[in-house]
Amino acid sequence: MGLTGIQIFKLLPKTNCGECGFPTCLAFAMALAAAKAELEKCPTLPDAAKEQLSEASAPPIRQFTIGTGEYGVKVGGETVMFRHEKTFFNKPGLAVLITDAMDDAEVERRFSKVAELQYERVGLNLRPEMVALKDGGNKDRYLNLVKKAASRDPAIILMSYDAGVMKEALDSAAAKKPLIYAATRENVDAFGALAKESACPLAVKGQGLEEVAALTEKLTGMGIKDMILDSASRGVKESFADQIIIRRAALQSRFKPLGFPTITFPCEMTDNIMKETLIASLHIAKYAGIIVLSDFEGENVFPLLLQRLNIYTDPQRPMTTTQGIYPINNPDTNSPVLVTCNFSLTYFIVSGEIENSRVPAWLLVMDTEGLSVMTAWAAGKFVGDAVGPFIKKSGIEEKVTHKKLIIPGYAAAILGDLEEELPGWEIMIGPREAGHLPGYLKLWKS
Repeated sequence: MGLTGIQIFKLLPKTNCGECGFPTCLAFAMALAAAKAELEKCPTLPDAAKEQLSEASAPPIRQFTIGTGEYGVKVGGETVMFRHEKTFFNKPGLAVLITDAMDDAEVERRFSKVAELQYERVGLNLRPEMVALKDGGNKDRYLNLVKKAASRDPAIILMSYDAGVMKEALDSAAAKKPLIYAATRENVDAFGALAKESACPLAVKGQGLEEVAALTEKLTGMGIKDMILDSASRGVKESFADQIIIRRAALQSRFKPLGFPTITFPCEMTDNIMKETLIASLHIAKYAGIIVLSDFEGENVFPLLLQRLNIYTDPQRPMTTTQGIYPINNPDTNSPVLVTCNFSLTYFIVSGEIENSRVPAWLLVMDTEGLSVMTAWAAGKFVGDAVGPFIKKSGIEEKVTHKKLIIPGYAAAILGDLEEELPGWEIMIGPREAGHLPGYLKLWKS
């Protein structure tokens, strides 16, 4: 971002209309300066200011989306080399390879894996998002694969170096906004024309970074903006080095021909699925936009999804769960009531143990600004005069016929104050460790 928030604010209409999603133009300007808002969100921005701000507000690495709907993969948009400097924004898409040489059963299995391998964690649905369809020379079968993929949710990578085949594939799948892979020195003119005509993003594959940069400069001159880079390195060391060089050139040197996200192919670097997973984990950390794997199985996908989640979350902002009442195991009016904080990890550990107990219960989640129970208590955010009013306003009294509340064992110190805030309630101290909740709740049930 070349301009400060105040400099951007001076160019905004200053109407404070709120249509951008921010209460004031100043707040919107500060969000733009921090790369946390998009310029297009301002509906009344004058054309002259839009033109001036567009260049200044664009991230050094081009940001765009591959695919549509919930499975759309946003790539690029990064602004730092290291996560602790600020944060990483757009997590890399994970794609499974499907070729026209595979039989129908194998093709269907791979499509099914994309749909099946979904995991709930800290309130998020972790899943792979993409299929990479590779043209092996059987044109009719390949186009049938494309039609099948176009009727499903995952984002699509169309892999063919034949402009004729790619054009027919786009006839079936352009509405899904697939990634066209790949423009090379030999076919750059034809593939550039296809990308422009279909308004789909284009992968650029060159033999080394110099050739990649030359190709992107040519394509930029043709009016192509959304590109993703493949340096053609298929060795682990070489690929790793290329990812760092590309990121550094874009961020530190502001070298626009390399200011695009990247795609990597661990599936072409080894024939061992576990080694492939390790290589993919390397590229999640540094700095792939898309990672193509030879196959999806739970034991290789889940660790990658978890690593991706951990790296692509804001280290300066704790993950939280929405405040409210959470029914677990279909509770009724006689079921126990527990209260905890809204730190996501705490919530999911506690709710998971309640589920494991199979005891119906009501779990009240209080907003503690993402702090854990002990930290929130120490900070004065999970204390009696805060928890008491929350219980009264939560609406739990309309759902149960008793007045018994279980508080976390680590917050036992708030017992006296909470009893004063909630006269008539019996405050019970639960276990200090969530793992002891199933046994504790079974005693309640008995």
